[in-house]
Amino acid sequence: MATLEQARAAKRQLAEDLRSESIVNGIGIARIDQGFGVLVNLREPAPWLTIPSQLDGVQVVVEVVGRIVPRQPRSQRATS
Repeated sequence: MATLEQARAAKRQLAEDLRSESIVNGIGIARIDQGFGVLVNLREPAPWLTIPSQLDGVQVVVEVVGRIVPRQPRSQRATS
C-alpha cells in the first residue's frame, strides 16, 4: 500500500517522463485497495508507450478513456 505522499511523488515522476506524449490525457492519483496509486489516462491504446505497472512501490493503472472534450454548460445544452 502506498501513501498519498508516495503517490504524489510517483505522479510527479510520471508526469515528467510522459510530458512529451500527446496521447496522455491526464495523470492523477486514485484510491487503490487500502492505499493510493497513480492513474494514467490515454486517448487511445498505445502499445509502443512504456508505462510501468509500479513506480517506487506505487501501483500505476493505465486506462484508455478516449478524447476528453469540455462539456457545454447546462444552459447551452439542447432540451428534449
